[in-house]
Amino acid sequence: MKIDVRAAWRRLLGPALAAVLSACGGSGPVQAPDGAAFELTVLHINDHHSHLQPRAATVQLDDGTGRRVPVAMEVGGFARVVGALDELAAAAGPNVLRLHAGDALTGTLYFERAGSAGEADAVLMDVACFDAFTLGNHEFDKGDSVLKGFLDRLAAGRCPVPVLSANTRFGAASALHESRAPGMVRPSVVLRRSGQDIGVVGVTVAYKTRVSSAPDPGTQFEDEATAVQREIDRLSARGIDKIIVLSHVGHEAERRLAERLRGVDVIVGGDSHTLLGPPAMAQAGLGTPTADYPVRTRNADGQPVCVVQAAEFSQVLGELRVRFDARGNVLDCSGTAHVLVGEAMRVDGQPPAPALAQQLAASRAAAGFLRVTRPSAAALAALAPFEARVADFARTPVAVAPEELCARRVPGGPGSIDHGRSSAACNALGHVDRHGGDIQQLVAQAYLDVARLRYGGADVALQHGGGVRTPLIGTVTAEQVIGVLPFGNTLWRLTVSGAELKGMLEDGIEAVWGPGGSSGPYPYAAGLRFAVDVGRPRGERISALQIHDPASGRWSALEDSRMYRLFVPQYTARGGDRNLTLAGVPPERRLDIGVLDADLLLDWMALQPRDTATGLPLLARLPDGRYSTQHFTDR
Repeated sequence: MKIDVRAAWRRLLGPALAAVLSACGGSGPVQAPDGAAFELTVLHINDHHSHLQPRAATVQLDDGTGRRVPVAMEVGGFARVVGALDELAAAAGPNVLRLHAGDALTGTLYFERAGSAGEADAVLMDVACFDAFTLGNHEFDKGDSVLKGFLDRLAAGRCPVPVLSANTRFGAASALHESRAPGMVRPSVVLRRSGQDIGVVGVTVAYKTRVSSAPDPGTQFEDEATAVQREIDRLSARGIDKIIVLSHVGHEAERRLAERLRGVDVIVGGDSHTLLGPPAMAQAGLGTPTADYPVRTRNADGQPVCVVQAAEFSQVLGELRVRFDARGNVLDCSGTAHVLVGEAMRVDGQPPAPALAQQLAASRAAAGFLRVTRPSAAALAALAPFEARVADFARTPVAVAPEELCARRVPGGPGSIDHGRSSAACNALGHVDRHGGDIQQLVAQAYLDVARLRYGGADVALQHGGGVRTPLIGTVTAEQVIGVLPFGNTLWRLTVSGAELKGMLEDGIEAVWGPGGSSGPYPYAAGLRFAVDVGRPRGERISALQIHDPASGRWSALEDSRMYRLFVPQYTARGGDRNLTLAGVPPERRLDIGVLDADLLLDWMALQPRDTATGLPLLARLPDGRYSTQHFTDR
């Protein structure tokens, strides 16, 4: 069992002795006898969310003169993750762990449009051959029975992965109850490397899983720290002195968790999609890192703890190197959050000239976090049949729209700023001038309806006009639905006041008619309706705000001080299209629901009444009273 004499005396004699010990070096790096250190490499990902394909990205690189040039390159993809895992593991030697910190599922069409739910993810994870995987909240999005099907596939592969969650208690009726699935989900696993035992404890975010996913009613989630400490104590009693917590509770919560726990050495995290690394990542256009990689803190015993996370969507692979002393305490840790990129580069749509290519390649290498990685051939082969299934699904008829669902970003008559976007037939309809686009309003309504059915509820949903790209008419294929919402946004739920809802709408109007405005930010809301007068001063353009009560069917005035649940695309939730009000909503009032917008729209379509002639779901315009813009004045 790990025993730290300094920590024990701190607890017994209190702050005065702690100060003396600190002055004697008690808060500095632990020193180990020569030859006693054990070195471990942890390779980890989290929150890949069914993102199996690479994405196109623009990275800012130095052209050799100090000027940054936007360079198009391929980033991530699960086959590239597997390639990097294999390369880094081979270079590190025998003491390597491959860990996945949860939320493998939901987020792209690969989740359940390429086979059974999670099938593609399970097959690719099997190729990656993880040593442990902890359950994230999105593993529960379709309930315990669907989760069991995914876990069955993980268990049946060539490389079965231990599935962990110390704080999950499956209900008596759950398909994952211990009586039906013994040992399928464990609190921890002990992994042995070079004669040393490493305990890995899993934990799942409790509140978020209950309120934004769909676990079975009897399945419960214990307080994270309580469950993890109990499991650490159990492992410590067996003499296991190196403890990793494989956590899906979010980076800030993981830092707090580290300070509350005794005996923890490393936390490999997930859930918050946190990017860690040097500030140069922001200069490269890859996002703003929250802190350096790794984060160093101390546990409740005063011993060092290393905390890491690897962003999201199969784009980043964390490589953490940890040295332990003979008692299992951390001596030091270091590492890199590798952004996985392809070798090919394009500037202004063309391969760069040889001299420029050489300078850009040198800049890419000098960054230290851009890792050129060849995709694993085995992973590409495993992915190929699922790519074919997604392509087949794209051609599948999914609905029929007998009347055109008109596209219009902004209401207004002839001569207004977006009038030419609608077809001639739509422009002949007065309701499009009064209320705006049918398809924009239908998307917002789909968000609200499905949020109430599957994702813990919502009072209002928002979709900006420019995020919905095409009208629909006639037989609608899955590919056309993806064309309606082509940007791959996931949905968030924010808890906001009535005053913030009004501010959100005012932000949208200002972003259209204010300085440098464009038509894209115009707000379409479901469950909310209002009047717009763009000629009034900023902050006074929205009036007659009413919210819909689904129980009574009545509309009533929005209350400024009351709190409401808002379902909204991630882009807007983070302040896109200059939505300063939503950008200012604090983290404790945000939940990343994680479902893909186009996938949710497909689910909503499947719930609609069937067309008698084709048997397909029937898409129709909403009644005028459900359009969010009830009155519009632009002159």
